[in-house]
Amino acid sequence: MTPILVCFGETLWDVLPSGKQPGGAPMNVAVHLRNFGLDARMISRVGEDDPGNELLDFIAGKGIPTDTIQRGQTHLTGIVKANVSDCNEVTYKIVQPVAWDYIQYDESLARLVEQADVFIYGSLAARSQTSRDTLYRLLKTAPLKVFDVNIRPPHYSREIIEHLLAEADIVKMNHHELTEIAAWYGTHPGEAAAMQALMERFSVRTLCVTRGEKGAVLLNQDGFVQQAGFPVTVADTIGSGDAFLAAFLSKTLQGESAQKTLAFACAAGAYVATQRGATPDFSEQTITNAAQMAMTA
Repeated sequence: MTPILVCFGETLWDVLPSGKQPGGAPMNVAVHLRNFGLDARMISRVGEDDPGNELLDFIAGKGIPTDTIQRGQTHLTGIVKANVSDCNEVTYKIVQPVAWDYIQYDESLARLVEQADVFIYGSLAARSQTSRDTLYRLLKTAPLKVFDVNIRPPHYSREIIEHLLAEADIVKMNHHELTEIAAWYGTHPGEAAAMQALMERFSVRTLCVTRGEKGAVLLNQDGFVQQAGFPVTVADTIGSGDAFLAAFLSKTLQGESAQKTLAFACAAGAYVATQRGATPDFSEQTITNAAQMAMTA
């Protein structure tokens, strides 16, 4: 039976100089999970407005059920203004408050999460009380919990990040986030030591740190694994980390080795960086082929 993976959090429009594109890290992850043939679901909230209608149409068109994406009349569908002047380091202005700040808890969401195989969440959706309370309640009954750290100043606090880390089985963060979070607890002689300290403090099973074009590293009970980046011509990096996480989870659920899983995830992130926007269509074979080409180039 195909595993069910539930993504919780923001669904929004990324507003770029070239126009608007569907976005939000949890939604991007869900779309990429579908690219890998997995049963991805989405818990979010959009407004009773045209942008909300368009997002729901987009999500449904990707094969993701929309029955657990709530509608609200009080707040508009989310918007993020993305600055892509540096294609390797996109920055964001995130409008607040918007519809996804008000994801309401109900028993149907709890049943979905309880019956799922994996529950994926980030820190951005926890910026507001209503969605944060819903997330905290769902985490109590969630199965395998995957925390995709997404620090966007000023939309986070140390207290919230620590709570979400303590709930997680698997954590993905980037190297900037590792540096910031590890510094809360003192200095550590090197990346591996900082990762080990966080894993022990929060009882995390697997910690994965992305390094942009330099690849990624992973630490779990079997040890420390590194993967160099794949050299590509970058169009923009929007959605690259989300593709990385989806690919990582796909191979993890297949029981693949840590080294091969990390290589495949890096290849997926690199491929999406060559495409415009966060959610290009691709298949598992697309990523496998791209990785092979990069390694033989």
